[in-house]
Amino acid sequence: MGHNLTRHASSGEGCRALSFSNLEPDSTPSIMEHFPPATGPAADDAITAFRERVTEKLKYHVGKDASHALEHDWFVATALATRDYVTRHWMDSTRRTYREGSKRVYYFSLEFLIGRQLFEALGNLGLIETARQALQDLGVDLDRLRKRESDPALGNGGLGRLAACYLEAMSTMRIPAYGYGIRYDHGIFRQALTDGWQVELPEDWLSSGNPWEFERPEVTYTIGFGGRVEMEERPDGTARAVWHPADSVRAVAYDTPITGWRGAHVNTLRLWSARAADPLSLDDFNRGDHVGALAERVRMETISRVLYPNDQTPAGHELRLRQEIFFASASLQDILRRHQAQHGDLLSLPDHVTIQINDTHPAIAIPEMMRLLVDEHGINWELAWDITRSVFNYTNHTLLPEALEKWSVPLLEGLLPRHMQIIFLINSLHLDELRVRGCEDPQVLSAVSLIEENGGRHVRMGNVAFLGSAHINGVSALHTELMRTTVFREFETLYPRRIVNKTNGITFRRWLYQANPSLTDLIIRAVGPTVLDDESRLKELEAFAEDATFRDRFAAIRRANKVALGRLVAERLSIPLNPDAIFDVHIKRIHEYKRQLLNLLETIALFNEMRAHPTAQWVPRVKIFAGKAAPGYQRAKLIIKLATDVARLVNRDPVVRDRLKVVFLPNYNVSLAESIIPAADVSEQISTAGMEASGTGNMKLGLNGALTIGTLDGANIEMRQHVGDENMFIFGLLAEDVAARRRTGLDATEVIAASPALTQVLEDLASGVYSPDDASRYRSLVNDLRHHDHFMVCADFESYRATQRQVAAEYREPVGWWRKAILNTARMGWFSADRAILEYAHQIWDAGPEKT
Repeated sequence: MGHNLTRHASSGEGCRALSFSNLEPDSTPSIMEHFPPATGPAADDAITAFRERVTEKLKYHVGKDASHALEHDWFVATALATRDYVTRHWMDSTRRTYREGSKRVYYFSLEFLIGRQLFEALGNLGLIETARQALQDLGVDLDRLRKRESDPALGNGGLGRLAACYLEAMSTMRIPAYGYGIRYDHGIFRQALTDGWQVELPEDWLSSGNPWEFERPEVTYTIGFGGRVEMEERPDGTARAVWHPADSVRAVAYDTPITGWRGAHVNTLRLWSARAADPLSLDDFNRGDHVGALAERVRMETISRVLYPNDQTPAGHELRLRQEIFFASASLQDILRRHQAQHGDLLSLPDHVTIQINDTHPAIAIPEMMRLLVDEHGINWELAWDITRSVFNYTNHTLLPEALEKWSVPLLEGLLPRHMQIIFLINSLHLDELRVRGCEDPQVLSAVSLIEENGGRHVRMGNVAFLGSAHINGVSALHTELMRTTVFREFETLYPRRIVNKTNGITFRRWLYQANPSLTDLIIRAVGPTVLDDESRLKELEAFAEDATFRDRFAAIRRANKVALGRLVAERLSIPLNPDAIFDVHIKRIHEYKRQLLNLLETIALFNEMRAHPTAQWVPRVKIFAGKAAPGYQRAKLIIKLATDVARLVNRDPVVRDRLKVVFLPNYNVSLAESIIPAADVSEQISTAGMEASGTGNMKLGLNGALTIGTLDGANIEMRQHVGDENMFIFGLLAEDVAARRRTGLDATEVIAASPALTQVLEDLASGVYSPDDASRYRSLVNDLRHHDHFMVCADFESYRATQRQVAAEYREPVGWWRKAILNTARMGWFSADRAILEYAHQIWDAGPEKT
């Protein structure tokens, strides 16, 4: 593009000799111009080859002539052509892994929120500009094709996005790995708003096919349910348990290759789709019961229809357990088959296999591994338990009781009778061993038991995961310490050093290079293209925080991104946005502990102030919310309704006009995040202290230069250590303060009385100012805030409100603001997923990058 710097800055150098005057802020450069070769015969040959491959795919795979092809046809042809390039690297990576006998990492997760794959694959292979020119020669716009791709509906939030980041980082770090999960037909749901209320609709991401996946009908495993367990005598006189399931389902594999940066390595995401053993009951069909003939097929294949079915009903609860054993069993059978084929003896499993379970959902894999080793492969119990505990590792993501799954003993006995027997035996041997070691305290034994006896017997899957794993890790320093002192306190005493910390990380390839190419280009021209391969070089941007021209370019890029987001909001919601306002962004799953409610209450207070003082010099602000509420979480749905009610009143107010806007963007997903994050000025990370495990949205927004307003919770603490307290806006109670207030009571009457602004806001909500069609809509919400302030919304209100005024004051001073923004970007290198994955590899998995 012809934008050259006089020289690159390096440690200890100033930046005054640098010139940014010819970098157009409204341009959308591609980082691919920094991949050699950019010009010349080799590039021409590459463009020709890509063009020919696309036209071949269009003709022979899509079945269309170029003159009649629709935009979606061109997308499919381009994706298939790109997949060919990926597959070449994939085959090379697989052959190398087998040849070198490398240890494999198996990452079990119910979610993999991988996002659109076209630019991910093209970008990681350095083919974006090649593809762009090849398609341009055919009269096709690559950027328009990008929008034709559906977001894979394979996750809901941070848990799934972390799994996707880590799988890509493992490929980049050349660590052989498989991701295992479920191929959901309809994802969690597509969120729509009807009169401001969330409505759940089925996702249709597979309606036009998925060009990235390979169906593997030959890779199929059977998973059983129900039935009975009988003891049989082996020829040597020992007993063997034989499970006779009442019914079963088949798991069919679908593989998606996940490409690492510059094609270093390609790993596999293997997802399972449920297939009924019999497609229909022919007897019922021939009797004329055509619908009934399909009933069993529908029941079985429901397993892979929807992510996180509403478990408020017994049927929904059972379906969740079916999903978990379905994917855990299929994945373990696949791992054991692969290991036996390559290495023969299962006793060597720990030398070649490590399994990371992402949160508690896959914990049923631990008793399933024992069943497979003992019952199916004839390994004695003690040896099987040693193998199991050597290969499994457990990442805990939350301290919330509802997320540390518990299954009722009757449900497990009915659906998985053999697994229940195994869990009982593991628990009995575990407690007997502790007694032998001298632990007789009934409270300690009760706390570490796998069975909860109070309020009906339940299996504690968090305890199962802990006991059956070699390492248990938290995902931020605070979260890990709270694990040691709260939910796993007794385990930590009995098994010291088993709990370790691995703070989360994000992939910079998607969240900076792809999402914000203009900022990436500016960074490259400042510190050099090697920053694409070494995120620690972002640190060199610190010197540019003092360069006025660089700050201006940084700010201009942000404004251009805000204009682009404004266009998207106008198209979807018909709400005009002022790009010179503060874009204040709160994008995450809707939950009371994430405190979207606190943000909304402060927004109402700001609205009241603006109306009371219309001539004051207010800093314009745009409040942007996005996120889904779980289908059965009524309070979270009410918070979404409140956001839309507040938006309706604020956005129409003739006094406030464009000085305050409120936006709730429905159906939050990866692609929407890629549009919002580069445009954000302020990142809302305001969870109740001690309740957010880590967060990764804070990292993505900080990497793009947004300033964090947040509590000292999760990874905010490490961000403050790296970014600097002076470059963030920290407020609110500490985790120990929250715990102390909960011990002394949750009534907030006095706190509210001391805040006239909060008093007015709550009165407005309770009296129906924001719900004239239903004056009582928010009364129960207000009552809970007044008398049961569990999430410290009222307790933190004034601190949050004062900090927001500080945000507005600092935004008036552009030199200081953009200096802070640049320093945020410069100091986020440590939060790379590559760093996190290398820590897992060296300290948990004992699986290093492949040798070259």
